Amino acid sequence: MLGFPLSAFTEDGSGVDLDGFRAHLRRHLDSGVGGLFVCCGTGEFPSLDEDEYRAFIRTAVDEVHGTVPVIAGAGYGWALARRFAAIAEDEGADAILLMPHYLISAPQAGLIAQVEKITEQTDLPVVLYQRGQVAYTTETLQRLAEIPTVIGLKDGGSDFVELQRMTLDADPGFLFFNGALTAEIQYRAYAAVGISPYSSAVNSCVPEVAGAFFAATRTGDEVLIDTLLREFYSPLVALRDRVPGYAVSLIKSTARMRGERVGPVRAPLAAPTREDLVELERIMRHGLDLVGGRFDDQ
Repeated sequence: MLGFPLSAFTEDGSGVDLDGFRAHLRRHLDSGVGGLFVCCGTGEFPSLDEDEYRAFIRTAVDEVHGTVPVIAGAGYGWALARRFAAIAEDEGADAILLMPHYLISAPQAGLIAQVEKITEQTDLPVVLYQRGQVAYTTETLQRLAEIPTVIGLKDGGSDFVELQRMTLDADPGFLFFNGALTAEIQYRAYAAVGISPYSSAVNSCVPEVAGAFFAATRTGDEVLIDTLLREFYSPLVALRDRVPGYAVSLIKSTARMRGERVGPVRAPLAAPTREDLVELERIMRHGLDLVGGRFDDQ
């Protein structure tokens, strides 16, 4: 299970709260994640300027202190992505998660050129992220995997036929990650094609539930997996799908309700409605009840 920390902002959203961010990182580390993906989707990468991005990466590297890898998000067009990658490298990040580029669709040749332009300017290992307008073919991934620093693929597209081809054709050391929204809900489908590591946004707000689910996947506790999927993750996904951007807004709102200093989401994301917050708290409390946790314990 991989952690995707929230980026902590001041209460008006105009600045960053690095002390709040440190405390949030420590909760991730205490939950036993295998790596921290900082300033990525859950961390609202598109809302950060370069100075804020640098501050978050520097703080994460300092706080983690080598206990797990720190993977920094980088994206937009290749020119800006190279600038963010350079900052991440300067601040001591262990790798880059290359976020989907901005706005435009592109042919496979363009996707290859995009990755080549970025990787030629950084020595950091790079995990590709395909989602939305970025969807690699198996042949393209094989070509990109020839770049020495390209070490893996995070998938958010859930095309399991193509993913099966990719995993079968990839070298044994190439990494694959389930990066679907609320990834636990598709854990079994990804595991069936050989992709068991996954990103958990839920770990950013109710690590007790996320940890119990992960432990159940390790021990084969199918009863607990079914219960959590039916009574927690499925209702959460139904609420998430009501409004674009709720995949992040609901997680951040829960963390705030539990006393974390992470601040609000930034535009263009929007806070949940009052009615949705009531439903969110009910779902989260029930999930914690299922695993013996308490909503107010944070």
